[in-house]
Amino acid sequence: MLGPFWKSYVRPLLGRPARFQVAALCHRGRGEDLRILLITSRDTGRWVLPKGWPKRGHDAGGTALEEAWEEAGIKPAGRPRSVGFYSYDKRLDGGLPVPTRVEVFAIPVPSLLDDYPEKGQRRRVWMTPEEAAAAVDEPELSELLAAFAERAEDLAG
Repeated sequence: MLGPFWKSYVRPLLGRPARFQVAALCHRGRGEDLRILLITSRDTGRWVLPKGWPKRGHDAGGTALEEAWEEAGIKPAGRPRSVGFYSYDKRLDGGLPVPTRVEVFAIPVPSLLDDYPEKGQRRRVWMTPEEAAAAVDEPELSELLAAFAERAEDLAG
């Protein structure tokens, strides 16, 4: 009930600019074998993509690679490629939600490493694009994941 009120009335009055993050859409396989890696968030246990704030010394794709390594233990097989954006309300310390725009980078990943910085803090699971789309809470991210099977073929070719 509070969500629509916040988005429609309170947030526009505050006039806060959107924040920017980058996410890693880690994937493996092709066609019917295509899988997307989702991880759980540390605070709520929701299914999410590895993501984070821009990091000094990295471009957006480099930050996506770094976040995917830290949060999911990926071993990439190619360079990150931008595949779209989604928006969500990020809850900062203190609980204040701020609009956040996320650029998503596809990263081919043939395997995962067993030892990585956030091991033990998150779960990670390979899902079909349809399963991944149903598992996330953000509608725009869900659409992006559902459409990724077609997009993945374009990236491979």
